[in-house]
Amino acid sequence: MATASARRTQPFQIPHRGFVHSLLALPIVPALILGSLVIAAALAPVLAPHHPLEGDTSERNTPPAWAADGTASHLLGTDHIGRDILSRIIYGARVSLLVALTVPIAGAVIGTALGASAGLFGGLLDELLMRFTDFMYGIPFIMVAMLVTVVFGSSLLIVILLLAVFGWPPFARQARAETLVLRNMDYVQSARIAGASNARILTRHMTPGLTNTIIVLITLRVGSVILAESVLSFLGVGIPAPHPTWGSMVADGRVYLTSAWWISFFPGVAIFLTVMAFNFAGDWLRDCLDPRLRQL
Repeated sequence: MATASARRTQPFQIPHRGFVHSLLALPIVPALILGSLVIAAALAPVLAPHHPLEGDTSERNTPPAWAADGTASHLLGTDHIGRDILSRIIYGARVSLLVALTVPIAGAVIGTALGASAGLFGGLLDELLMRFTDFMYGIPFIMVAMLVTVVFGSSLLIVILLLAVFGWPPFARQARAETLVLRNMDYVQSARIAGASNARILTRHMTPGLTNTIIVLITLRVGSVILAESVLSFLGVGIPAPHPTWGSMVADGRVYLTSAWWISFFPGVAIFLTVMAFNFAGDWLRDCLDPRLRQL
C-alpha cells in the first residue's frame, strides 16, 4: 500500500530512455530545410522579392545587404546583370524539387523491376541484367549528357530523362540482393508450393518486403540527383538559360569570385544544405525502418 501511495504522490515520471532518444534523434534541422525548400518552390511568386529573370544593370554586382555597399532591397545581392540572387535561388528551388521528386522515383521503378526479376528468376536472365547494370555503371554520364545536348538540345525534360536513365542501377542491385534473401523465406516457399505464379510471388509476396529498402534508397539518392543536376547546369548542358537553377548560378559567378563572391556562394550554400538535409533524412529513415539498425 505504501508503494502504491508513493506512486500516486509522485509528481511526474521520467520518460523511457528509448522514447527520449527517439525524440532527440528526429532530424529537426533537415526537416526544417526540406520544409523551407517545399514552401519556396510552391510559393515562389509570393516569396521572391523580385522577378528572377529581370535585372537592372545599374545595380549589377551589388553586395549583400549587410555589406558596406549593400541595399535592403537585395538581401543576398545581385549578379553580373543586376538580377536578385535571393529571388533566383527561390525559383531555382522549383527545379531542384522537381528533379528530386521525379528522378529517384523513376529510377526506383525501373531498377526495382529489373533487380527483383533478376533475383527471382536467376539463371541467364540474372546474368544478362546484372551485366547490363555493370555496363551502365561504366558509361561516362557527363560525356553522354554533353553528346545528347549537342544532338537534341538542352531542356528540363532531357535532364530528367538522362538522370532517370542513369539512376536506376543502384536500385537494381539493391533489389536483386534483397530478392535473393526473400525468395528463400518460408512464406515465399509456401506460396510457391501452393501453386502461385512467379508474377504473383513477385508482386504480392516479395514487393512488400522490398518497399522499406527502396524508400530509404530513394531518400539517399535524392541528394546525389540534385547534385548531378547542378553539375550539368554548371557545365552548361543542363536546363538552358535564363531559367534559374542553382548550378547555373554557381557557373555564372565563377568569373566574379574575387569581386562578387556572393553570386556563386549563396547558390552553392543552397545546394550544400539541400543535399545534406536529404542525406540526413535518409539516414534517419533507414534507422527507423530497419529493425537491425534501431538503437534504444
